[in-house]
Amino acid sequence: MGAVHGVYLKYVGLSAISYAGYVSILHSAGDNTVGRALLMSSGPGSSSGGQVSEGSLSLSTWRLVGAGILGYSALLNGSIAVMFKMARGMKLIGKDSKTGSIPLWSYILYFPFHIPTIMYTYVHMKKDKMKKGEKAVPMASEVQPGWYVGGRYADELNKEWAGIVDLTVEFPERCISQTQSYKLVAVWDGVPPDPATLDDAAQYAVTARQNGNVLVHCAHGRGRSTTVMCACLVKAGMFDNWRDAFEKGIKPGRKVCKLNSAMRKVLTEWQRDYVDGKKGK
Repeated sequence: MGAVHGVYLKYVGLSAISYAGYVSILHSAGDNTVGRALLMSSGPGSSSGGQVSEGSLSLSTWRLVGAGILGYSALLNGSIAVMFKMARGMKLIGKDSKTGSIPLWSYILYFPFHIPTIMYTYVHMKKDKMKKGEKAVPMASEVQPGWYVGGRYADELNKEWAGIVDLTVEFPERCISQTQSYKLVAVWDGVPPDPATLDDAAQYAVTARQNGNVLVHCAHGRGRSTTVMCACLVKAGMFDNWRDAFEKGIKPGRKVCKLNSAMRKVLTEWQRDYVDGKKGK
């Protein structure tokens, strides 16, 4: 989902809402006909003659199915929220590192995660498109010549790319047919890659830039993509440090870009170990 700060809380919310619905259905079923219907149908001595209407059983079945789905949603989204905080489990969704595709089994197995994530991101994109003037948010922005920061709908630019760095776990790559090369750095929304992975992604992007335009994207082009682009611009020799790359190299070209505390921490560690620590060696 699209906010840089506290993204995991959205999945906590999904889990809590799902659990509340699960409990509500179970209580409703308990107060209604499920238990009584089964009891009455268990023997010929019951006052109803052991018969229960098909409509009553059908309604009870759908309630139980609904409760099962909501209970599963509560468990799944709660678990994903924990994985967000721990920065673990990015391979859970099954995204292919070469093609950027997400297998059908993932959509079926993890539908309580996929459906709200897709819906939220689509609505967020539509809202961005409605903004005018200085508040307008392009699907991707050229923050420096040949360097683009964007979201999952960057394919709408209809551009050819020399390289793409994809930071999403949750979405298939829509630009795969428009790029010469592709690198997946799968991280949860709001979660930065570790310094070593960040440096590897930046080196890949700098090499790809020699052959044309490079796109670094996440879901909305706010946080994850900005983190990697900071490292790219430093690696490319355009800025001495990630702070200048962010404030002078990225923000003027895409004002919605943000960095949360975890992203800033990783960039600081990366700067220390992979930039400043290698000077003079």
